[in-house]
Amino acid sequence: MELLRIQNVEKYYGSRSSLTKALDDISFTVEQGEFTAIMGASGSGKTTLLNCISTIDTVTAGHIFLEQTDITTLRGSQLNKFRRDKLGFIFQDFNLLDTLTAFENIALALSIQKRDEKETSKHVNEVAEQLGITDVLQKYPYQMSGGQKQRVASARAIVTDPKIVLADEPTGALDSRSAKLLLERFNYLNKEVGTTIMMVTHDSFTASYASRVIFIKDGKIFHELNRGDNTRKQLFDKIIDVVTLLGGDVSDAL
Repeated sequence: MELLRIQNVEKYYGSRSSLTKALDDISFTVEQGEFTAIMGASGSGKTTLLNCISTIDTVTAGHIFLEQTDITTLRGSQLNKFRRDKLGFIFQDFNLLDTLTAFENIALALSIQKRDEKETSKHVNEVAEQLGITDVLQKYPYQMSGGQKQRVASARAIVTDPKIVLADEPTGALDSRSAKLLLERFNYLNKEVGTTIMMVTHDSFTASYASRVIFIKDGKIFHELNRGDNTRKQLFDKIIDVVTLLGGDVSDAL
């Protein structure tokens, strides 16, 4: 079932005398329960696309539909409600509040939705168990490793059961072991819980965990790969081939 539709989206920055086209007539759909990775070199438009979907930024032209609702037309309280109820967002730099424990950081999203204390506690403990962070719930961010912080940020993103989780370079600040653990948790959430995930990454290893990879070059869709019956290693090899065609540095991708 179609969850997200990107329809002829364009995004321009600058003035008439100095105009930059960040997104150039991009269209695609995402099915409910998909794990999609968006890849491209720096400046390709991948983060701009994610920001438009998350409503952090606005499109210049085109439409974005989530569950048949055109989110490019939402304003004010409607937009706030959409962000609160439909989206989960995972930032590269975690964006945790230093004065709150892990439990309180995760619970904050539910508090904003005015959930009662008992329900909040139940949901926080459930997602903490799914992401393997029950042992850090009473710790503050300064007491956690980078991998633990990112998993707490991931728990905060999914605790409200959003329609889609958007992740911007979620492994960018992690060491290889923490990154692999986080990606395995993403895989679990996608396959076992049914969470729809869209992840922007420049890293081929990270992208190989997705079921579908969309490559963007100069603001346009350049290529697309679907996992199908391929193993993760086979998909990784295919990603490397496309990265090479894109002119990327394969050593960086590895």
